[in-house]
Amino acid sequence: MQALDTWQDEDDTPREPLSSEQAQALLRAKPGVSPLRVVALQLAVTLLAGLAGWLLGGRSAGLSALWGGAVVLLPAALFAGAMRRWLVRLPPAYALFGFAFGELLKIAFTVMFLLLAPRLLPALSWPALLLGLVATLQVYWIALLLRGKPRDSGKQA
Repeated sequence: MQALDTWQDEDDTPREPLSSEQAQALLRAKPGVSPLRVVALQLAVTLLAGLAGWLLGGRSAGLSALWGGAVVLLPAALFAGAMRRWLVRLPPAYALFGFAFGELLKIAFTVMFLLLAPRLLPALSWPALLLGLVATLQVYWIALLLRGKPRDSGKQA
């Protein structure tokens, strides 16, 4: 029977679960992205954005760009720490809820830091802040591109 809906998968046959060896081979072929590596890259981009803002627009632009990066960096660091400490220890159903709740908290902290910006930075430069924020957000894409080459299984050809 041919699928009428173009969004429907054409092959609905049940598949066998992966064996332990197949799963390990897949993990070696497709390495994951470490949340701590993403946070480290975000820190580097935040510092570069702050330096660029400082050099191009002075002290207020530099501090604003740093704050823009921190708006992304701080909630991401808290979330990565929470994932590493307790989210991996939960049963899958609770971990899924915890992941969703953590993402909600990241959004709340991001909005809170944006609302605090005019109060904490008297000479706030919104363009510099937004450039720092956008540059730091792009790290997620960079981390996917830099996630590494497949791990060698120890065998030589």
